[in-house]
Amino acid sequence: MIEKIELQKCKNLANEIDKIFPLSPKTKEAFCQIKREKFVPVGFKHYAYKLDALPLSSDQWISSPLTVAKMTEYLQIDKDVDSVLEIGCGSGYQAAILSKIVRRVFSIERIEKLSNEAKQRFKEMGLININVRCDDGQNGWSSFAPYDRILFSATAKEIPQKIFDQLKIGGILIAPIEKQDVHIITKYIKQADVISKIELESCKFVPILDGVEK
Repeated sequence: MIEKIELQKCKNLANEIDKIFPLSPKTKEAFCQIKREKFVPVGFKHYAYKLDALPLSSDQWISSPLTVAKMTEYLQIDKDVDSVLEIGCGSGYQAAILSKIVRRVFSIERIEKLSNEAKQRFKEMGLININVRCDDGQNGWSSFAPYDRILFSATAKEIPQKIFDQLKIGGILIAPIEKQDVHIITKYIKQADVISKIELESCKFVPILDGVEK
């Protein structure tokens, strides 16, 4: 009975997002399967299925489900997309949504505590296609490059060249970019000899930081 109630909450959340920001069938189904309450602190579980960002430990936040949905859709994941690299794992909610849409998800988190918690959460939920690494996300994860898609779940002032180097030709990178004190979700498309850029909409994310926090 509890399982049924939780999944109904997921379905209601997916429907609420879909009314505001139309979702593709595969993204909507992902939201119907991933229980957001598994990713929020115990004291905030009654807010888990609201369209709010919520605080985590280490001064981090779990993004609003609406923001997660937008970032997912902006990646334009189709049947040919095999791998996604996420920079900024946080609670792991974004990676969990992606894991229901794409075959392989690689997620980097610079805060060791959050990285370990996300690994344990994915294990308990049986999400075996998510790989988590504790590192400075600005280094990327070259071992499994190139990636079909790259997603920044934290705001950057600019995208390091080494990250673009890990994106496939024809691949898409989505990132919130800081621009004159405003954060703009920006889409980059890597072509053979140039990287094109499209600004999509304003947003609010925590900033990407250097180094690793043990």
